[in-house]
Amino acid sequence: MRRNMLIAQSGGPTVAINASLSGAVKRAMKHPEIDQIWGGRNGLEGILNEQFVDLRQKLNSQEAFRQLESTPAMALGSCRYKLPEEPGSVYEKLRGIFSRYEIGYFFYIGGNDSMDTILKLSQSFGSVGDDVKCVGIPKTIDNDLPCTDHTPGFGSAARYIATSVAEIACDSAVYNVPSVTIVEIMGRNAGWLTAASVLARRGGCSAPHMICLPEVPFQLEKFLKRLGHLQPQVQNPIIAVSEGVRFAEGGYVSSQGEQVDAFGHRTLAGVGKYLEQLVRDNLGCKVRSIELNVLQRSASHLYSATDIGEACRIGAEAVSFAVQGKTGVMATFERVSDHPYLLAYKSADIRLIANREKTVPLEWIDVDRYDVKEALTQYLSPLICDENGCGIPVYFSL
Repeated sequence: MRRNMLIAQSGGPTVAINASLSGAVKRAMKHPEIDQIWGGRNGLEGILNEQFVDLRQKLNSQEAFRQLESTPAMALGSCRYKLPEEPGSVYEKLRGIFSRYEIGYFFYIGGNDSMDTILKLSQSFGSVGDDVKCVGIPKTIDNDLPCTDHTPGFGSAARYIATSVAEIACDSAVYNVPSVTIVEIMGRNAGWLTAASVLARRGGCSAPHMICLPEVPFQLEKFLKRLGHLQPQVQNPIIAVSEGVRFAEGGYVSSQGEQVDAFGHRTLAGVGKYLEQLVRDNLGCKVRSIELNVLQRSASHLYSATDIGEACRIGAEAVSFAVQGKTGVMATFERVSDHPYLLAYKSADIRLIANREKTVPLEWIDVDRYDVKEALTQYLSPLICDENGCGIPVYFSL
């Protein structure tokens, strides 16, 4: 009977993904059913090259675990490797590697595309009768995985974005000159991160004054009309915009040619600059665009303690699910209560998750005002707290 474990990370980094790795390894060390604990370097690419790390040896103290949990990005490295749709030599090679290392438990920490890997491997092992439990551990700042209330990594990214928007609002108000600031935020097809900018509205901060999400078709004339209506009321409006906003016909506003990655995702860049020029040409005021870029997923100085704690726990629960005999599933959060904020840890069939996306519900979006509704603020608020239960700072305002 195979008793060894293999865990790897994939996709884009987050502040919390190493916490999930830490939680999984800690829990595995408590399960007598698990012997060796291997870490695969650079996801499937490293596994195919048998680039393994002995995690029992590397994580041999509480200080090592603590340091891992507070380190952003991905300790094991990442890849964007897509398994073939049809059975073939790649699957045969993987089954051979798993057999040689006596792997009985496999965990992949990642987002939509990583769950595609869990789906395919669980089906591949099952088709030949190999007893390998394959379980997905969710990760994505985009918060777009179905079947889970939210995803590890999202809370910390949301906290960074909202804090940054509040600080940008302070900066833009220094001079008594009308201006517009456009903040470009990650989010290809789901606007959760951009919507999280609403949490900046605390104390005297009214930013962002417009929120543009990919769930709502972008209309140039309507956008300019709304901004023009705002200007007499707000001297320095701040606009939060998703990188993935698109026109009604489906084309991305920021689409750069036809370049795509291994999973068919088109390269996006420049919506902030595009809108900057659009506003300058039509309204003639001072305009600046800001792209938050990779800091959204790597700014550990503004991590959410809620996020890190939940990431540790869901990694641990995923290991227990596998030991209990579950395979072809992903560990999930189920929100039990908002006040007080309580979660349950469950699992969901990977077939309901892989290659699917959860977008912001339209009933939570104020389409006419380029805004989001209070229900979304209530959903977001518990996810961004620090160790003292505080979320976004309140800055002094005259």
